[in-house]
Amino acid sequence: MGAYILRRLLLIIPTLLGIMIVNFALVQFVPGGPVEQAIARAQGQGDVFGGFAGTDGESTLDQDAPQNDQYIGARGLPPEFIEQLEKEFGFDKPPLTRFLNMMWNYVRFDFGTSYFRSERVVDLVIDKMPVSITLGLWSTLIAYLVSIPLGMRKAVRDGSRFDTWTSGVIIMAYAIPGFLFAILLLVLFAGGSYWQIFPLRGLTSDNWEDLSLLGKIGDYFWHITLPVIASTISAFATLTLLTKNSFLDEIKKHYVMTARAKGLDENQVLYGHVFRNAMLIVIAGFPAVFIGVFFGGSVIIETIFSLDGLGRLGYEAAVARDYPIVFGTLFVFGLIGLLVGILSDLMYVIVDPRIDFEKREG
Repeated sequence: MGAYILRRLLLIIPTLLGIMIVNFALVQFVPGGPVEQAIARAQGQGDVFGGFAGTDGESTLDQDAPQNDQYIGARGLPPEFIEQLEKEFGFDKPPLTRFLNMMWNYVRFDFGTSYFRSERVVDLVIDKMPVSITLGLWSTLIAYLVSIPLGMRKAVRDGSRFDTWTSGVIIMAYAIPGFLFAILLLVLFAGGSYWQIFPLRGLTSDNWEDLSLLGKIGDYFWHITLPVIASTISAFATLTLLTKNSFLDEIKKHYVMTARAKGLDENQVLYGHVFRNAMLIVIAGFPAVFIGVFFGGSVIIETIFSLDGLGRLGYEAAVARDYPIVFGTLFVFGLIGLLVGILSDLMYVIVDPRIDFEKREG
């Protein structure tokens, strides 16, 4: 197992490098880079994309001023100012040099400073991390607490009316986009057209510091209820069907027939024999499910519920072309995802020592 883990760890290097190369190369062709964003802000446009078309077909820029064809909207600004911006953002160097410098810094976990927030990327990530972890952890735990009992019951009553209508509900839940379900929850329970039960935005109330310990706990759960439910819906559907299919596979095996022949009742067979084997794939998949919820729905959910987490940070950075944040978070998330893949394999071995990945590879 040690050799297998070592090989997987070594594979992280080329895999992560490939991810960064592809994304860095794509960014070179995306219009509206950091320099154009800074120019648009300097001219009071607010957003670079407003300068692409002009207004009523007429240019609002000084036609007699020095021009820089590389940046749309740069006309009218001194060339020295644009050169200073390029130097400040590092765009005075060739792309290959910029990429190698960036990767050398990332290897040392130096992710630089945000272009437009004037804060270190590491500090920003640490500041936003608790919100995203909250959503990911609670959503995963609730998905497991609901999906495992439901999946077991569906497996035991396979083909019954209960199995049929619950499957319909699960498929419907899986088919509903997360953002649409989140908006539905807001409309119904957060002051839309119906009930004002839960808060519309944020993770805590304005008077958080003045609340007692129990008050803070209650306020915290009051705020996360709707975001967590919206994040859980797709993970719950997938995990329920996975649990059901895993139990069905085990129930059909010979050792279950042998246990029944010995006179054991259904509960003894189910919880004494089937449960331990059927839960292998479900338990071992916990890290992957958590990462899926953590990364998959955080952007939309955090934006809709105005939660200041990593998903929203990444979205705003992508819109503003704040590349230190974009590539820094991409590097960290890619590294975490690859490490979680190894962790999932280790979970399989811990739960079932009979699994040997080295023999399978051989």
